[in-house]
Amino acid sequence: MERDVLAAVRQELRQSIDEKTRESAQRFFKEMVKVHGVKSALVKKIAAKYFREIKGREKKEIFSLCENLLQTNYGEEAFIAFEWSYSLRRQFVPEDFFVFERWVDLYVDNWAKCDTLCNHTLGSFVEMYPQFIENLAGWARSENRWLRRASAVTLILPARKGLFLKEIFEISDILLEDRDDMVQKGYGWMLKEASKKHQAEVFDYVMRWKEKMPRTALRYAIEKMPVEMRKKAMER
Repeated sequence: MERDVLAAVRQELRQSIDEKTRESAQRFFKEMVKVHGVKSALVKKIAAKYFREIKGREKKEIFSLCENLLQTNYGEEAFIAFEWSYSLRRQFVPEDFFVFERWVDLYVDNWAKCDTLCNHTLGSFVEMYPQFIENLAGWARSENRWLRRASAVTLILPARKGLFLKEIFEISDILLEDRDDMVQKGYGWMLKEASKKHQAEVFDYVMRWKEKMPRTALRYAIEKMPVEMRKKAMER
């Protein structure tokens, strides 16, 4: 049975290829990406259509389907896998963390995959099970740049709600002088989202560390602040 739904998903993706989309996809990435070339709105529709067919199955079986999609390395198939895992969020249990951790480690190889998985599936997971934020601190020290980015990006949706400020600063401390621009952008983005509810605290943090903080991270962090604050933060 497993083959059928995946074969149908892949057939529909192949039938929906748009040459223009395929040609322009690479523009957004520094690393080579593998894509079919299907418009993202259409990929979302395909994900929703086939989730309706499988949603009655055991979570373990659906995760197995997700893993199969991830193994092809196609961006669109990863997007569908992460949409499906997010659709199961009400069924998440603590052990699922290790499934998601493996996915980041093995299958995430660009910012789009990283952010799709982390913003939704992992962001929801840590809101349900905040004890796992400690594990994110471990990711922040990883050799794998995508685990490092994921340690920050996972906290973006919670940050937007004003949650986990202390932990956000702890992750930022670990990533502070990271040389990878994808990681810098990731933790800068996390601080920017945190600043929406905690502007003064994030501004103080930035002012305290601005000499050490890479300019890329700094610019992201202060993007939503008033002009005067931004000027002050950018002063050498």
